[in-house]
Amino acid sequence: MATVTETTIAQKLEALLKLQTIDTNLDSIRKVRGDLPEEVRDLEDEIMGLETRLAKFQQDVADFEEQISNYRIAKKNSDNLIIKYKEQQMNVRNNREFDAISKEIELQGIEMEIADKRIKEIDFKVLNKNDEIASVESNLFERKKDLEIKQNELQVIIAESEEDEQKSLKDREKAVKTVDERLFKSYTKLRDNARNGLAVVLVKRGACGGCFSSVPPQRQTDIKDKKKILVCEHCGRVFAGVEDVIPAPEKEKKSRAKAAPKAEAAAAE
Repeated sequence: MATVTETTIAQKLEALLKLQTIDTNLDSIRKVRGDLPEEVRDLEDEIMGLETRLAKFQQDVADFEEQISNYRIAKKNSDNLIIKYKEQQMNVRNNREFDAISKEIELQGIEMEIADKRIKEIDFKVLNKNDEIASVESNLFERKKDLEIKQNELQVIIAESEEDEQKSLKDREKAVKTVDERLFKSYTKLRDNARNGLAVVLVKRGACGGCFSSVPPQRQTDIKDKKKILVCEHCGRVFAGVEDVIPAPEKEKKSRAKAAPKAEAAAAE
């Protein structure tokens, strides 16, 4: 951005207007894309969320399967202990030893029943979680198809205007360097707040080119003189000048002059 203090007000305004013209052209190029860029971003965010959810569900299933495996191992261990205790029962020396071993066999039987119960409960959770996974996968598949369609549409539109956009971006880069730094900050802020992206305007037909509020004749004269930076009292946009009214061509003036008496005569009749 320019920092040369010798730049006149007129030159500063000219540089601002040139930048505004380039930005307006860029806005019109991008406007053709409509809501497609935003739709693509929304779909990408949605897909990312679905993939995160899918990964979590899959991890849940893996954890459940690990729990089932652990219960099956515990059940197998209990079964082995029961076999071992039954063998020991064959060699007991008294009823007290027999009863003690019988209690151990009973406890291991209960452990096996608990393991079976837990396995069934977790199996049910796995079934439900797999249903959720199937639903997410289906939704993810549809969203990815939608994204591919939107991306292709956007690429086609971008390709059609890419050359113009790149040229305008290069022109903008050069134009920004010629704009006063303080004015550029104000310009950027105005553009961000303006619905139509206009921060610098001309006075057209006696009105602000941004908000169309009337501009008094004396103020128009001051704007034409370009001795200081003037802004619209209503919207705050910078006035870069006053648009000259193009005079009507001579032939059109003559035809109007000829038509006037005829109109008067017809009115008199």
